[in-house]
Amino acid sequence: MSEPYVLEASGVGVRFGGVRALTGVGLGLRAGEVCGLIGPNGAGKTTLFDVLSGIRRPDRGRILLDGTDITRRSPVWRARHGMRRTFQRQQLFGQLSVADNVLVAQEWRGGGGGLAADLLASPARRRRERERRERGARVLDDCGIGPLGASYAGGLPVGRARMVELARAVADPPRVLLLDEPASGMSAPEREQLAGVVRELAQEGCAVLLVEHDVAFVMGLCARVVVLDLGAVLAEGTAAEVRADPLVRKAYLGAA
Repeated sequence: MSEPYVLEASGVGVRFGGVRALTGVGLGLRAGEVCGLIGPNGAGKTTLFDVLSGIRRPDRGRILLDGTDITRRSPVWRARHGMRRTFQRQQLFGQLSVADNVLVAQEWRGGGGGLAADLLASPARRRRERERRERGARVLDDCGIGPLGASYAGGLPVGRARMVELARAVADPPRVLLLDEPASGMSAPEREQLAGVVRELAQEGCAVLLVEHDVAFVMGLCARVVVLDLGAVLAEGTAAEVRADPLVRKAYLGAA
């Protein structure tokens, strides 16, 4: 019997005026799975990410987390229940250090003890702060950017900045991770580092869905690939199955 889906989209439809961005899209993610989402520009990939993460409410269809309907839940609620997301455009706090960008992702849990604990610097508050910084440092090391902790995030090259975004997304361990073109602007070694982090997250039970135009990167990393075209699912299967699908080759991959 197959494992149940951690995150599932069912019959999702989105319109922008008279344009159908998504039509009856269904997709499911299981714990420990890395799934690729590919397709030509305008296929609806980012719109689907917006729906999954709660930024956009679909016109029809449902989003389920562990079988519970979360279609009307906010992005904040979803993030606090283990869903994380990165974006096509970099979304760092440029005026903060790399370490503080990662620390921010853990602050929502609070320090405990309220204002009094802040003013008195209680031992429990200091311990929790130390644990968060230690966790942040480990994540930065895992992402290959540990030495950049004191650097200002706004001055980083694109590839490094994307690794900081990834580190921030996983600083508080995610259950579901949505990566929107995470390898864009990265060098080959950075892509290898990214792939290693994603594989490690999957081994720890995180469900990962990634959008990426580097088809070779997707095919080498993802156990399953879903292809969108004109707002609908065109094909789904293993990397080999999708690569050999004549409809996919015609719509996206080409004949070569």
